[in-house]
Amino acid sequence: MGVPSDDVVVIQKGNRPGEPCVITVNCPDKTGLGCDICRIILDFGLYIEKADFSTDGIWCYLVLWVFPHSSSPVVRLSNLKNQLQSVCPSCTVSYYFFQQTTRPSSSAVYLLTFVCLDRKGLLHDVTKILSELELSIQSVKVTTTPDDRVLDLFFITDNMDLLHTKERQDETLKQLHDVLGESCISCELQLADPVYESHRGIPSLSPVVAEELFTCALLDKETLSQALSPDMTKLKESNVTMDNSLSPAHTLLQIHCTDHKGLLYDIMRTLKDCNIKISYGRFSPKVKGYRDLDLFIQQKDGKKFVDPDKQSALCLCLKVEMLHPLRVIIANRGPDTELLVANPVELSGKGRPRVFYDVTLALKTLGICIFSAEIGRVSASDREWEVYRFLLEENHQFQLSNMVAKNQIVDRVRRTLMGW
Repeated sequence: MGVPSDDVVVIQKGNRPGEPCVITVNCPDKTGLGCDICRIILDFGLYIEKADFSTDGIWCYLVLWVFPHSSSPVVRLSNLKNQLQSVCPSCTVSYYFFQQTTRPSSSAVYLLTFVCLDRKGLLHDVTKILSELELSIQSVKVTTTPDDRVLDLFFITDNMDLLHTKERQDETLKQLHDVLGESCISCELQLADPVYESHRGIPSLSPVVAEELFTCALLDKETLSQALSPDMTKLKESNVTMDNSLSPAHTLLQIHCTDHKGLLYDIMRTLKDCNIKISYGRFSPKVKGYRDLDLFIQQKDGKKFVDPDKQSALCLCLKVEMLHPLRVIIANRGPDTELLVANPVELSGKGRPRVFYDVTLALKTLGICIFSAEIGRVSASDREWEVYRFLLEENHQFQLSNMVAKNQIVDRVRRTLMGW
């Protein structure tokens, strides 16, 4: 019984250039499966053009039409298939009798250390290589010395779970040496110390910065650097409604909002963390920059959303996550200028993919050098956040004491993150 493992995930390439790949997932259902799939697709740099999915609570069927983003590296479809299969529950008949009660063991964390001469775009070039190798960055410590040398500590995991092999390690170091060239002084890769988690903390944020970074009422504070530029105010036009008249057993959740990179992931992770059960969904293609999503949902206990307070709470939560899935501000850190980016962490402990990649790409495009960078986690507003901190170096084009220049940096970083 069940579906052969090779048929759990089927990826069909487009017949002609410019046509989307079609991903079909056919497997037993589990809570949050849609979120896990959308996260992997985002991690591979793919854009979901449209999607259909349905489940009876036991078995689910998903179809997604995807394109690569323009800034994404070449996608290895075989690796994408393996990653998608890894989050699908077992397809054997025993699945129905013995539900999985333990989480899969997390991947080993490795420490990549390298010292090299500094140059513009260095951090993004390294991040791009790691992304192409399907190595996920868990934490980073980057510092620049007075003699213009860079010491980088990357705590990484391997999506392919092969980094314990000499062949995979040699491939990684070779790729890094190729991109760093003669500027590379040393480059080492080793298993991270068991106390790795202690490196995930970051220096505390000032109360003013923390309030600006984590507050929910961002759009009402136009003086903050989080405020949207005039041509982006259409973000405010998102609409989330619920209807109980169309199904005797489900509530229809309808979402209309501006499109952005990872939109379906943001919706699905929010519903996953709220323990919402999805029975059917349709994610429609973009029309004039907007997206429509129809979902038939239930509460965790299998009941409809009848309580107006619960309806309002879920609608507000979805609006906040769609409006600002990432927070971007620029602030003073003593005499220096610091760029901060934050995103919520899933209750499962997973952060958002490709944030470091996109931020370093935006800064490289602007020609701004990064003096130091770090990734850490903090708790604020009753949830955990992943925070990216970048100390920026001033140049002739961007006088960082100038508010106009600061706003340009924030705007470019946000646009890159949102795929605009």
